[in-house]
Amino acid sequence: MQDTPPNAAPSGDGVELRSPPLAGVRVLDLSRVLAGPWCTQCLADLGAEVLKVESPGDGDETRTWAPPYAGDMSAYFTCANRSKSSLVVDLKTQEGKDTILALAAQADVVIENFKTGSLERMGLGREDLRRINPRLIHCSISGYGRSGPQPDRAGYDFVIQAESGLMSITGEADGPPVKVGVAVSDIITGLYASQAILAALVEQRKTGQGRFLDVALFDCQLAALANIQASVLATGQTPRRFGNAHATVGPYQVVDAADGPFVIALGNSRQFDVFCRQLLDRPDIAEDDRFRTNGDRLTNREALNALIAPELLKRSSQEWLELFHRHGLPGGLVQTVDQALASEQVSGRGLVHRFNEEIAVVRYPVQVEGGLPDPSPPPHPGEGGEALAQEWLSGVNGISASVQEMEKG
Repeated sequence: MQDTPPNAAPSGDGVELRSPPLAGVRVLDLSRVLAGPWCTQCLADLGAEVLKVESPGDGDETRTWAPPYAGDMSAYFTCANRSKSSLVVDLKTQEGKDTILALAAQADVVIENFKTGSLERMGLGREDLRRINPRLIHCSISGYGRSGPQPDRAGYDFVIQAESGLMSITGEADGPPVKVGVAVSDIITGLYASQAILAALVEQRKTGQGRFLDVALFDCQLAALANIQASVLATGQTPRRFGNAHATVGPYQVVDAADGPFVIALGNSRQFDVFCRQLLDRPDIAEDDRFRTNGDRLTNREALNALIAPELLKRSSQEWLELFHRHGLPGGLVQTVDQALASEQVSGRGLVHRFNEEIAVVRYPVQVEGGLPDPSPPPHPGEGGEALAQEWLSGVNGISASVQEMEKG
């Protein structure tokens, strides 16, 4: 059941629905919480078979991160675990370890985020898996990497945001460092991991060989600081916080309209000139030598803000939005998440998929020619896993019975 059209080719465009890009790819998911599950959910969205292994009891701990609930599941769990099958396996038993080895032998990809050395002590480490399946892509996610000075240190998104420098550049200029409102370090890591896995799958198809992928939250978050880390490398200077303004472009900030906040994002001098002359009817600001170039506007940021702020208070945010659109300038309303989800953009792009009255998810956000399969609901513990494991292990002597016993136990 869905609220909106599926992620598929528009009707009437002459494009037939095709098998998803990762159809037939088998992913053994030993990860939990967010970075790993986010990665494997992306692969599942693209058509891979994802077998999520969970421990007896609560399973993935995000199942208990509630309220809020979506039906009888935590809403948090539903955000990263759609289109997967769940298999409950006790890795403390030899039977459980044998089951994982058997499944890894039939998988294309295994992804895990265990503490360094944990899998090795269980006989499920990098070399153990490579011996039974040389073509296996082994993606290992950790806080600080499996090599380097801190391989034994656990990784937590909040800590990574702090130590990578992200918090130091987030927040008001005269306020304290602030974390981002979502676990962005985990999500970025999951995306980098999925990208690396896709590259390794291309190689695997050519050579029959696997790869070990060492993915660290700290590394991924630092890389994602983009222009900020590039500026530090170029100048050696410590970047500062600019609140809702931009460090290197202006005016590019949140401003106050007559009825509340509005975002302007003027990225070049042409846009600034149109803004001043056409929207504000203030050609004098555009012609002021203090604001001729982007560098001038940054140097005289406070003086510029003092001139445009009173002008922006003359209209409502919706009026400014219409004027910005009419003149081809980038600007937007500051919406809440519920407003964004209820917007025409979401319905028009078919971004929300509803399974039932209680559970809905935001789809994979890329529109793929030929369409993607509709997602399946996030699984309850053990849901669908036995059947998928049996399919993977069909014809492997002695293992199918082992999986059945694990499920019964």
